[in-house]
This record gives sequence, structure tokens and C-alpha cells, in this order.
Amino acid sequence: MLSAKKKITKKEIKEDKLVTSYYKFYNFFMENQKRFLIGLGFIAVIVVAFILINNKKKNDNIAAANLLSKVVPLYESGSMKEAIEGVKTQNIIGLKQIVDQYGSSEQGETAKIYLANAYSVLGELDKALEYYEDYSGSNEILKATALAGKAGILQSKKEFEKASDIFMDAAHVSKTDPSNAEYVLKAGICLLEAGKKEEAKQIFESIKKDYKNITPYLELDKYITQTEL
Repeated sequence: MLSAKKKITKKEIKEDKLVTSYYKFYNFFMENQKRFLIGLGFIAVIVVAFILINNKKKNDNIAAANLLSKVVPLYESGSMKEAIEGVKTQNIIGLKQIVDQYGSSEQGETAKIYLANAYSVLGELDKALEYYEDYSGSNEILKATALAGKAGILQSKKEFEKASDIFMDAAHVSKTDPSNAEYVLKAGICLLEAGKKEEAKQIFESIKKDYKNITPYLELDKYITQTEL
């Protein structure tokens, strides 16, 4: 006499599928474990590299800030050549060396602006332009300063219309930059120098409208008068 077949429960079916899946994965892993281990090793290398790079950036930024604090007094006193090259007898590293070593850090980016300004004061405009254009820091005020510095050099080279456009770009980097009115004024002056009197007048009039509280009206009116001659 045949015995009745035992009914398989849903629970047993699930457990059987789980066991089967486990062994399938286990066999797959054993067959490919070399690839898995290489892959995990590669990920570990990436993670370690990321940590090391971040630590280096942080350390470079601290080092650049410390060196910058020592050389800025030379810059502020007008000793531009010494600020650029440094003073060995006083153990002061110059702006150029700070930029060369730490230029990719945020404080190194700040050093680029000081360096560009120093070269500009000394009349070495091509070098100044190089560092203004190289600025890529996150500080909006310094970004605007870099653009304005570049525009000023172009103005001195009589590339007035191009300089005007870049001065306007500088004025629109940050709404809170206290130099915005000055940048717009210089943009207008560049157009005036280029013989674009009508365009210059529009810019000068916009200053009265947009910068009511900080506009140097006497100077502005002088330039407006020139557009009407």
C-alpha cells in the first residue's frame, strides 16, 4: 500500500530556495574570489588615497596660511620685491614660493592674488596677468579682485572694450562686494576711453540707480559730463 505524500509547506519551500541561493552564491564566490579580492583591494586603495589627498590639502592649507601671515606685512608696507622673493635672513618665504608649493590650496590661491598685485605694482604686468588668470579659489571677493586686476592690465594695454566687459564681470561675482560700484565705474571709464560715449553714459547712469548709498557722485558727474562733450 502506497503511503500518502507529505505536503511541503510554504516555509520549507522558502528555506529550500534560500539554501539553494546560498550555495549558488558561495560557489560563484569561490570560483571568482580572486576577482572579488582584487576589486576590494582596489576600492581600499581608492579610499586610502582619498583620505591622504584630503589630509595633504588640509596640511598644505595650514602651511600656506602660516607662511602668508609672515610675508603679508612686507606686502602691506610696500616692499613688493621682498614680498615676492622673501627675506632669507628673517626666515620669510616669499609669495612666489608659497604659490609654487601650495598654490592648489585655498590659502595658496589667496597668495596668488597678493603675488599678482605685487607684480602689478612693480610694472611686471605679464606676470601679474598670469597669476590673476590662474586664480581658482572659492573666495568670491578674491575672484572679483582677480577679474578686476586682469581688466586693469588690459586697460593699460588699451584693450578698452575687453577690459570694460571684465570689469562688469567682476562687479557681478558677489552682490555684497563693496568694490562693485568701483568696478562698474571703471567699466564705464574704459568705454569712455574707447570712444563709446553713449554706452559709457548708460553705465554711469546705472551707477546712480543701483549704488545710491555708496556712489562717488562728484567723480561720476565728471565722467558723465565727458560723455556729453
